[in-house]
Amino acid sequence: MLLEGKVAIVSGLGPGMGRDISLALAREGADIVMAARREDRMAAVAEEVEGLGRRAVCVRTDISSRVDCDRLAETVRRELGTAHILVNNAFHDGNYKSFEDSDLDEWKATFDVNLWGTLQLTKAVLPLLKEHEESHIVMINTMSVHLVEPNFGAYAASKGALATATRTLARELGRDGVRVNGIHPGYIWGSSVEWYLNHLAEQNGTSFEEEYAKVADQTCLGYIVPSSEIAGAVLFFSSSLSRAVTGQSLPVNGGHYLQ
Repeated sequence: MLLEGKVAIVSGLGPGMGRDISLALAREGADIVMAARREDRMAAVAEEVEGLGRRAVCVRTDISSRVDCDRLAETVRRELGTAHILVNNAFHDGNYKSFEDSDLDEWKATFDVNLWGTLQLTKAVLPLLKEHEESHIVMINTMSVHLVEPNFGAYAASKGALATATRTLARELGRDGVRVNGIHPGYIWGSSVEWYLNHLAEQNGTSFEEEYAKVADQTCLGYIVPSSEIAGAVLFFSSSLSRAVTGQSLPVNGGHYLQ
């Protein structure tokens, strides 16, 4: 297995991406530390991880809280000894308003999670990661950094800053054996996107199938990628398969745009 004997920390646990990333890493041998605000969601995923024969540790964590991030690192040290992988998946999706209609405190709240919270958690965990010859940080970013749409400014700007921070950390931490890379999904198939497409269909007087096709037809592969497939790219960046890769941004969106 690719991750036998490794410990992975995954922030942001929901029924989609956080769950699928945790299970993908656990299937390859990693013990999983889950850092999220919803204890019920963590408990459900922990049961699945343990069903794969791996250890699961749940730590209620708001990444915008320094106290919470430090407590998480202390818990990992106490219960698992160290960590080899950090997947920064927790995020704030912004205010869905134009810049002109936004209170800038709303933008700040988005940055507090997507940039500062992510960096705060990373800094708390970094001493654990630096104990090893090879360790990995994976930033879950977004296609919105490259394809900016109206009313997504707070989200896109915060993630754009995170993309720059990803390259900075890669440059500074490489000699310590820490690889830092970003995953940039597009639309992620799941309950929230299904709801959104149904909402558009009702709003536009169309069908769900028509709205799905509008999005899917923009991709090279012709479908909206599910989080379980994005998790495969996270596994790559979390393993020795990506030993020679750092500071990179990988679009994982079915070819919604091409670099």
